[in-house]
Amino acid sequence: MKRNEKTQRPHSVFVVEGEGDKAFWTKIGAAWAHEDGKGFNIQLSCLPLNGRLVIREPKADAEAGR
Repeated sequence: MKRNEKTQRPHSVFVVEGEGDKAFWTKIGAAWAHEDGKGFNIQLSCLPLNGRLVIREPKADAEAGR
């Protein structure tokens, strides 16, 4: 990992199956933005066979405890 990856809060990577209120989200990894903002380094703990990958920003500290 680069130095900024250790200090920067990672985005969460999910595999999402289904649509709307019936969608099932499973967290499968993390993503760190490149310093130039033009890409990501992604680390996955598993590879999905179905669904779609979604990368979400880290939650604010107040939201993370909920």
